Amino acid sequence: MRSLHFLSLFLLPCFLSCQQTQEQALLGFTSTAVCSKGMAKATPGAANIVFKSADGGQTWQDISAGLPEGLFPETFFAGDGELFLGAERSVYRSNSASKAAVWEKDLSLLDPHTAISAGPAGMIAYSNRCRFFQKLDNTDVWLPIFTNFEGQSVRLVFTAKDGSFFIGCDNGIFKSADQGKTWKHVMQRGWVIEMVESNGVLLCTNEGGILRSTDGGEHWDVVLSEGGVGIAVEVIEGGFAAITFNTESETRRVRTSTDGGKSWQPIDADLPPSKLISSIQQAGDYLYCGHPKGIYRSADRGKSWQLLLPTIGDKVFNLSVSGEVIYAVLRNGGC
Repeated sequence: MRSLHFLSLFLLPCFLSCQQTQEQALLGFTSTAVCSKGMAKATPGAANIVFKSADGGQTWQDISAGLPEGLFPETFFAGDGELFLGAERSVYRSNSASKAAVWEKDLSLLDPHTAISAGPAGMIAYSNRCRFFQKLDNTDVWLPIFTNFEGQSVRLVFTAKDGSFFIGCDNGIFKSADQGKTWKHVMQRGWVIEMVESNGVLLCTNEGGILRSTDGGEHWDVVLSEGGVGIAVEVIEGGFAAITFNTESETRRVRTSTDGGKSWQPIDADLPPSKLISSIQQAGDYLYCGHPKGIYRSADRGKSWQLLLPTIGDKVFNLSVSGEVIYAVLRNGGC
C-alpha cells in the first residue's frame, strides 16, 4: 500500500568496512552509508510471530522462520516483493514472494525500539532516540538522514504524497517540507504514533483521540475522541477506519468514516468488547480486525464478524495488508 524510493550514494566493498562504517554512522551520524550485506542470519526455528494468508483469511501460514525466538515486534511493512519487520534493535527482511520465506537481519541499531516506515520517500528505519536511516533502492545500504532533527522520543516517521516528512514524538508532530533540512513543530498536543493520508486528508492517532488535518499537516483538529487515546487509524475503501479507547465503557471501539474523517460510525457491535483490540484493515471486499480472541473478518462493512484464527496465549494480532494478502504479527496484548 505504500511504495518505496530515495537518493543514492555509494556501496562499500566488504563486510569489515561495512561494520566499521556502521559504527561510525550510528555514533556520529556521518554521511557515510551503512551496508547490511553479509550480516549474520537470525536464529532459525522461530514460530508464531508472523502469519500470512493469501485466501481471504481462510488459511494461514506461519512465516516466522529465521526470526529470533522471543522477538518483540515493533512495526511491519509488506510491499514490492519484500517484507520488513522492525523489532527491538534490528530490522529484519524477507522475500514475500517465496513460499518458504526466511528472515535475515538487514540492519542493526544501537538503540532499542527500532521501527520502520515506508512511503513515497522510501524505506526508513528509526529508533525512539532520534536515529534515522533510509534504505537505498535495490541495495543493502542504509544511509543516515535527518541528522539535524532535535525532537525527543520518536514514535512515527511518515511521508506524505507531496513529499513532506512528518515525525511524531511524545510532544506532537514535526513537519519538514524541504527533505528534512528544517523542521516545524506543527502540533504540540501529546504523542503521535500512526498517520495515514487519503484524498488530501491526514489523520493521526493521539493521546486525545484521532486528529485530522486538511492543509498538509499545518493545523490539526480532534475529530474522534471518547475520553481515551487513539489506538489505530487506516485508509479503507471510501474513507477511514479507526480504533479509540472509550473511557465510559472502558473498551476499545472500532469506527469508520465515509466523509473524510469528519464523522464516525461504530462497526463493532458484533465484536466481543475488549480493552485490547489492536488493528483494523481492509483487503478486497473484507474488513479484518485484530482482537485478543483472534482475527475477525467482516463481509458486510462491520455489521457482523466471523472469527477466522484464534489467538495464541495472551497475544493479539496486529494486521497489515499488501494487495489482497493479509499479514498478522503476533504481539503482546495492549500493544
